[in-house]
Amino acid sequence: MSNIVVIGAQWGDEGKGKIIDILTKDTDYVVRYQGGNNAGHTVVVGKEEIILHLIPSGILHKNKKCIIGNGVVIDPEALLSEVSYVKAKGISIGDNLGISDQAHVIFPYHKVLDKLREEKFSKTKIGTTGRGIGPCYTDKFSRAGIRIADLYNERIFKDKLESNMEEKNAIFSKVYNYKKFSFEKIYEQYREYAKIMKPHICNCSVVLNQAIKKKKRILFEGAQGTLLDIDHGTYPFVTSSNSTSGGACVGTGVGPTKIDKAIGIVKAYTTRVGEGPFPTEFSAELLNKIRQKGREFGATTGRPRRCGWFDAVICKNAVTVNGLDAIAVTKLDVLDEMPVLKICVGYKYKDKLYTDFPADLEVLWKAKPVYIECPGWLKDTSQAKKYMDLPANARKYLRKIEQLAGAKIEIISIGSDRNQTLFV
Repeated sequence: MSNIVVIGAQWGDEGKGKIIDILTKDTDYVVRYQGGNNAGHTVVVGKEEIILHLIPSGILHKNKKCIIGNGVVIDPEALLSEVSYVKAKGISIGDNLGISDQAHVIFPYHKVLDKLREEKFSKTKIGTTGRGIGPCYTDKFSRAGIRIADLYNERIFKDKLESNMEEKNAIFSKVYNYKKFSFEKIYEQYREYAKIMKPHICNCSVVLNQAIKKKKRILFEGAQGTLLDIDHGTYPFVTSSNSTSGGACVGTGVGPTKIDKAIGIVKAYTTRVGEGPFPTEFSAELLNKIRQKGREFGATTGRPRRCGWFDAVICKNAVTVNGLDAIAVTKLDVLDEMPVLKICVGYKYKDKLYTDFPADLEVLWKAKPVYIECPGWLKDTSQAKKYMDLPANARKYLRKIEQLAGAKIEIISIGSDRNQTLFV
């Protein structure tokens, strides 16, 4: 298989960074296709932890081309800061990084609007990162957005920015009683950002399709997870883009017939950050125990993640909507000390059993999870060198996940180090 999509099959934070990093050695291009700097990928290289938000994690490998696709929304300030961060780690960034000229741009007013909306409409708080992602996508889909390409046309950029700021400043003053932004300051600031980014700007679709014609291998890197997809997630507690595998096509300009395989990443348990329903969430004592052992704190914000039992209902749903060919299971070692494990196989609400993922938020908020129990293994799995080194009960647990999800497990992560990875 040459062109692969790697996505999160839960609520994000499944450990995609490590799996993508491992798969990168067999690819030529790594492409980020949606989201913004509201998502973080953590990769451990030796004893050093590297956290990336916009730049594809393939940048950590030599001779790999990394592309930020048109489906991503880009905060130039955050991107250039990340470039400096990566360079400080001794990693070269030059023509190995491309930025789509059709990607939309995040402006300071997007970030302020993001936070003000959360504060004003606190009853339906989404739990955003406040990075301006949602408001930027809102402008994109209302056809008022400013793209990277627009920054290089002085007349178009000026006209678009003036129009946007006239609207946004009216909203800030009349709806939120917030101070207005200066057009001149933002205009000059972003013209300067454009000069710095210019060597990296490219037509993402042309670059990738030419690479495919040359038989190059492409890894499409998703951010967040399936349950945060704007269409297929726990709406409205979702992100503002398509984080499912289909987003790889629209977010890069590569047709679906050019993608050979989709791999979904799941934790051996379940986590989510922010607001929204979470049927299998642990009780406070167990939540704290797993959170500490699994180091469950957001790579982008540091927010503590909510933790719960493995949910086969959402995993089966992820296999379906993404067309997953295989699954990678991460953080199996975090469960080493658990005498009994639970797997959710359905939701019970008002005498009805749901075994398929429901769209009704009331069901998700109020349903009682239906569990099966699996015996724990109470042995250290982090030192295993191959699949058969795992305790028998750990292998049984994994087989049960396979059976319930409807997809084969091909990769198992038993620690943060690259070497703590098993291939089935």
